[in-house]
Amino acid sequence: MANFYSNYIEVAVTLPVYNTFTYSVPENYAPQAITGKRVLVPFGKRQATGYILGPCNHVAEKEIKPVLDVLDEGPLFPASMIPFFRWISGYYLHPMGEVIKCALPGGLTIYDIAMITITEAGMDVLKRSAASPLEINVLNLLAQKPHRLRSLSRALNQDISGALIHAMINHGWVSQKREIKGGRTRAKTERFVSLANSDVPIGKLTTARQKIIEALNSIDEVSVKDLKKLIPSASRLIKSLAADGYVSVYKKSVYRDPFGESVTPDIPPLLTNDQQRATSRVVTSLGKGFSTFLLAGVTGSGKTEVYMQLAAESINRGFSVLVLIPEIALISQMERRFRARFGERIAVLHSRLSAGERYDQWRRIMRQEVPITIGARSAIFAPFSNLGLIIVDEEHDLSYKQEGGLRYNARDLAVVRAKLSDGVALLGSATPSIQSYFNVVTQKFRELNLKQRVEQRPMPEIKIVDLRKSKNYRGIRRYITAELYDAMKETLGRREQILLFLNRRGFATFPICAVCGEALKCKNCDISLTLHQESNAYKCHYCGFMRASTSKCLHCGSSKIKHLGLGTEKVEAAVKELFPHARVARMDRDTTRRKGTIVRLLKDLRNHNIDILIGTQMVAKGHDFPKITLVGIICADLSLSFPDFRAGERTFQLLAQVSGRAGRGDTPGSVILQTYNPDHFSIMAAKSQDFKTFYKKEIGFRKILSYPPFSRIIQLKIAGRDRPKTRDYARGLGDLCVKLQNGNKSFKTFVELLGPIEASLPRIAREYRWQILLKSRRVDVLHRFARQLLFDNLKLFNNRLVKIAVDVDPFFLM
Repeated sequence: MANFYSNYIEVAVTLPVYNTFTYSVPENYAPQAITGKRVLVPFGKRQATGYILGPCNHVAEKEIKPVLDVLDEGPLFPASMIPFFRWISGYYLHPMGEVIKCALPGGLTIYDIAMITITEAGMDVLKRSAASPLEINVLNLLAQKPHRLRSLSRALNQDISGALIHAMINHGWVSQKREIKGGRTRAKTERFVSLANSDVPIGKLTTARQKIIEALNSIDEVSVKDLKKLIPSASRLIKSLAADGYVSVYKKSVYRDPFGESVTPDIPPLLTNDQQRATSRVVTSLGKGFSTFLLAGVTGSGKTEVYMQLAAESINRGFSVLVLIPEIALISQMERRFRARFGERIAVLHSRLSAGERYDQWRRIMRQEVPITIGARSAIFAPFSNLGLIIVDEEHDLSYKQEGGLRYNARDLAVVRAKLSDGVALLGSATPSIQSYFNVVTQKFRELNLKQRVEQRPMPEIKIVDLRKSKNYRGIRRYITAELYDAMKETLGRREQILLFLNRRGFATFPICAVCGEALKCKNCDISLTLHQESNAYKCHYCGFMRASTSKCLHCGSSKIKHLGLGTEKVEAAVKELFPHARVARMDRDTTRRKGTIVRLLKDLRNHNIDILIGTQMVAKGHDFPKITLVGIICADLSLSFPDFRAGERTFQLLAQVSGRAGRGDTPGSVILQTYNPDHFSIMAAKSQDFKTFYKKEIGFRKILSYPPFSRIIQLKIAGRDRPKTRDYARGLGDLCVKLQNGNKSFKTFVELLGPIEASLPRIAREYRWQILLKSRRVDVLHRFARQLLFDNLKLFNNRLVKIAVDVDPFFLM
């Protein structure tokens, strides 16, 4: 904790501004003004939350505004994290204050907003209709309640300019006031009770009061909530006991429990030779400066046990451990295994926690009450001050990339944070990313291998089935081929479990009119709707738009809709028809929206209450299902057709991962892989579970085309509601890029411009989309180009009607 007393402090405000600012600290706030705390500061004509980054020794000769308030009792992050935040802000071209805001638990930020209110003069104008139609519409809305400018525009479904509101203020019809909002998340408190007097006349008390005193004699204190479980009327009784001076009642901060049911402690198993070698090499590096390892282990080889052994060794040496998991669905499994080994010394951080639970877990980490944190990508910001080991499980997974806001990659940040902490980063995967294995080849990372499954279990036998041979079949038999059906029948006969994988949810993914042939499209996006039979609705998977399942064709009015295409819902319905006595469940985003549903599904699978599990990519990642002996891949080609240079890599990883769910227990497993492209090298490599063969083929293509890892890319995403304006804006930005490129020799030599071009999905959520790709083999030159483009044209990048987002190292190019 950095404790300082200075007249001036450096503050990062939670607004889209790239600089940090200097504020003076009034004498009465000086002892509280500590690095890592929030402050309320004046900013222009408004007030904003800011974060103290440290003292300022050099102050420009101008009037410095004072801090208005210090908002926290203790720091929200350690001072040691500030270099990490600065690195993120610089690399991802994102405002420093918004980087820290993204890192912290939600609901903490306090901000002020301008509320527009109608005046008496405005009411009079409204009664007389003595204004323009638009002004009358605005006054009508304000007569109901005060509004923000944005909510006025939304309610009237048209752009209300600031100039119009200022004119109405000048007329005296409306007034504008600023109100403080936010700061919803706080520590939870409960009432506790303890003995205030050891000399209590027990004999004079009623039986119920005696029970309370006896309970308090055996423990120092108890929450009123727990006491009520023993004595239902405790809440009323302790009031009189407190009035008599026998007990003390007070409020105390408590943590919300995110874990649920308890787990049985485990005993560490004997390590295999591969596990022992991998563990020893990492242990040798702990506490000896920065290093990064890539643990390439086949599915079922025991990577999690290596993680736990290394975590134990790190804790013994006084270091904290951060474990990143790509999917929330996987966290419960990993958390249970770590809790079985480490008990309550675990914190969890992910978006399925409530704001209060997340805030409590954050405080436990900040107070150094737990040495291990497990979480999804946002856990990379866990407020450890002595990190020794960062583990990234399934490091290849796309879920580590944040889309929207601060577009960071948690896997890459894990390596950066380990470097800034002089710690060790361990990236693990059965199917490493091309980027990470390239770093092994170029000796930036060190390679560790787990080549065999634990207990010498065999890898599953994978059989490829050519879907072209069944393309003329009708109905589900086109996709549940004879080979897959027979294998399922045999597996169920042996009372073993089956996993069916299809990376598309819904019932029918391409509904078209049987009369005119028009597809049923989303009104907000240039994409077909998907029928979700369970919800009786057609849904858009991009913006959430819905239409009733009874909807007619908007083009010709016909009610005859053909439900083409295949999703997990249709597979589930077909499987239930083919195997009526089997217990079938589905695991996709639709069935796991509610809190706790993932845990219940996995528990049912573990307890063999499910015979056949059907799922999307959620089931492909890292799950350990020891009783699943058959995996059926319904259609292996879905991701191959994406207009993206990583399509082959993603296909290989997904197929190899889902195949690895088979045969992880005592019984050998098998995989039926159905495909229209049986000879594609990604499919063949997945069949043989041979990553290095795939890498050699794929890296050759990347080198020829100068795509990552041989170059770096920054994507400029342009989006707006007005199609011509968005197009013109994109072209104008493209012209600026060309001008900047031509004006600098290194930019001309090393930076390649691709675009502007309309995005593969031209419209999503009523916004028209364009993009420009900036590509270079020199990362320093590329970032200098992007920085100069951004900072020389800030007004262009802050337009209200057309938005420009900067995505450094993008994963999704559609």
